[in-house]
Amino acid sequence: MPTRDVWRIRKAGSLDRLKRHSEPLEAPPPGHARVAVGAVGLNFADLAACLGLYSATPAGPFVPGLEFAGTVETASDGVTAVAPGDRVIGLTRFGGYATHVNADARYLHRLPPGWSFADGAALPVQAITAWYAITDLGACRPGHRVLVQSAAGGVGLNALVILRALGARVVATVGQDAKADFLVHHAGLERRQVIVRDRRGFAAQLDDALRANGLDGFDLVLDAVAGPFFRPAYRRMRPAGRMVIYGAADLMPAGTSTNWPRLAIRYLARPRVDPVALVSANRSVMGFNLIWLWDEADRLPDAYAGLERYITRPPHIGRRFPFAEAPAAMRHLQSGTSIGKVVLEL
Repeated sequence: MPTRDVWRIRKAGSLDRLKRHSEPLEAPPPGHARVAVGAVGLNFADLAACLGLYSATPAGPFVPGLEFAGTVETASDGVTAVAPGDRVIGLTRFGGYATHVNADARYLHRLPPGWSFADGAALPVQAITAWYAITDLGACRPGHRVLVQSAAGGVGLNALVILRALGARVVATVGQDAKADFLVHHAGLERRQVIVRDRRGFAAQLDDALRANGLDGFDLVLDAVAGPFFRPAYRRMRPAGRMVIYGAADLMPAGTSTNWPRLAIRYLARPRVDPVALVSANRSVMGFNLIWLWDEADRLPDAYAGLERYITRPPHIGRRFPFAEAPAAMRHLQSGTSIGKVVLEL
């Protein structure tokens, strides 16, 4: 029987438990296609799952990975959406860190012409997150004032592309000067639109950016940081403003394992919102987890159609790692120094 290689973690709680294994390659079950993987996209959800911080993580041993790109090798009877030889992008509810994936055909989408496998693996999770947060939840319109936290990350860069197409007015935040420089030189922003976040002075930074850009507040806030940056942004939302939270990077441990006492302190200090105050302020705070769309496969065609309308070029890939260096790639993503997407290549 043919085999495949996977990166499997036996028990969540430490990146050091991620080990490479070879296992039998089963035939695709009904409704599935076998894809020979060419590249895998990394996400903070992979880190959170391996560190035991992600509620959607499967019980017991699991293979991380929510997105990939590759070539269809074979498909089970009845699968008509894809055929052997097709180059595809794929979503999977874990299991992507593998040389081959038996993927549900409903979650496969043909790779855009001219795109590499790395380009394709960099797209779906973060681009769909940006698209859904901006269009469905955020109801963004031309002229809306938008704050994008972590704007140099994968979701943030996709968000900037979509917001530019929609005609929004953007203020972006990053954690490092190098990322600010990247946004100015490669993402089309002016320096007055970019904030290098300071934990203690963030409120004043927002006020300075609002004045410099002639804005009186934000109609939409896209937040993947939370922590001490939540409340200053929330207080500068305009009436009918919306905040969409799709991550909490401030809670991400810095080491290869979770420091539970330190995490507990940060968790207890997390910001809270009074639902009655939301009514009087006429604001909304929403949370979004892409895993939710796993049970809403019929929504994916519209999502991909939206991406094709707004995102015409491949996403920015900051670092590429060989498949054999998956743990090093995850540590790089965890470091907070990455710009754009981190990808494993086979």
